[in-house]
Amino acid sequence: MNTISISDIQRNLHKIENLDIVEIVDKKRHQVKGYFLDKKYHDFVEELFKAKETKKQKLLEEFQRLSENVSVLEDKTINLCKADEEMYSDIF
Repeated sequence: MNTISISDIQRNLHKIENLDIVEIVDKKRHQVKGYFLDKKYHDFVEELFKAKETKKQKLLEEFQRLSENVSVLEDKTINLCKADEEMYSDIF
């Protein structure tokens, strides 16, 4: 991967024509500002984003399902504790 500064791009845009992947940096602030990808990688990148979004959605659904089960168990546990207190209240 090649690195090019913002000012180089502004002065010489033709430099990125022959490059597939370029890291764009701000030399004054010593920060990476972004990346340039040739359009031939568009479909591949879109597939990666879709796969990531699908995985995220599945994890959220699983978390929601598990959290519903936990809340049901907590309610039952609380009810069992109350039942125990009521059963043994005349002893204590």
